[in-house]
Amino acid sequence: MNKPECCYVTSLYLVPTKLVKHSLVLIFPLLCFFSLRSTAQRNLTFYPADHSCIQFTGRIDFSNPKLPRFWQPGVSIKVQFTGSYCDVIVNDEVLWGKNQNYIEVVLDGHPIRVQTKGKRDTIAVGQKLSIGKHTLEIYKNTEANIGYLELVGFRCEALLEPTPKPVRKMECIGNSITCGTGSDLSAIPCGKGVWHDQHNAYMSYAAITARDLNAQSHLSAVSGIGLMRSCCNMDIIMPQVFDKVSMRDDTIAWDFNLYQPDVVTICLGQNDGVQDSAAFCNKYVSFLKTLRDHYPAANFILLSSPMADETLKVFMKKTLSAVALKMQHEGDTNVHTYFFARSYTSGCDYHPTVEEHKLIAAELTEAARKIMHW
Repeated sequence: MNKPECCYVTSLYLVPTKLVKHSLVLIFPLLCFFSLRSTAQRNLTFYPADHSCIQFTGRIDFSNPKLPRFWQPGVSIKVQFTGSYCDVIVNDEVLWGKNQNYIEVVLDGHPIRVQTKGKRDTIAVGQKLSIGKHTLEIYKNTEANIGYLELVGFRCEALLEPTPKPVRKMECIGNSITCGTGSDLSAIPCGKGVWHDQHNAYMSYAAITARDLNAQSHLSAVSGIGLMRSCCNMDIIMPQVFDKVSMRDDTIAWDFNLYQPDVVTICLGQNDGVQDSAAFCNKYVSFLKTLRDHYPAANFILLSSPMADETLKVFMKKTLSAVALKMQHEGDTNVHTYFFARSYTSGCDYHPTVEEHKLIAAELTEAARKIMHW
């Protein structure tokens, strides 16, 4: 057995508890943090990040296969294991010496949102789980500008061969809405804590839609970003950074051959606001042609902004319709539009809440099923 990680690690304990209305509920009962417990008596084996039984989804930098690094929200790491315990060990960049990422820990389909507490964390998942096979997924909830995470590895009795990924593939391009920014008020209300305390990419409309469609997903999203103009003094726009592993930093080239989506949703325009219609349309068409070079067989769905006010709704319906029509006239018939039925603005800074993301996802799932015949 490999030697456990050093005892400078903090440990987060996640355990299954009681049945409520026939549903297993996961709670986080030990809110204080303990030094790493001894694993010698538990006969656990350490499986490093480059082990073949670990399944990755998303834009990830594998320059160091022992410490794969990822920035984007929605990056997912999944394993199947046997035994009554499993530890996952992650490194956090702790950007600016203070940012700590949130992740979703999904055990046997039951999610719980936790935050890292140090440069390296050991997350102990489950206590005395039932004997047999279990599935564990780690999902990055916070976005690129909160800093990167690295997977160190898993510690359990045995890892199993992973189940095949879904055949369907989806990519969701967008801004803070697609990231799930400002959506999760379950622990810290709006205006309290720090900006990313309400981030929850796992419960964003993009992630929910992909799960409802039984599809893999990439969330190619950055808060504040636009198609031709970004907010908040940002010096990047989506067409500039779309080909990067870390979009916010505009760094590390992404290999598009690694992931070819069947459907790509594009939700841009909220940060651009109302612009010159011709300029906006021309910029959008140019971006779509770049995407088409990368994804020759994908269907594109151009989305209105779920946060749009009435003025922006009118602008987006007019311009997105014109963009789709132009692409179709030029022979690209796999370009579609979808306009959300209403605005969803009950979260922090007028973003959708988790409950509203579910409603957005329900709309988009139905539209995508019809377009893709899924």
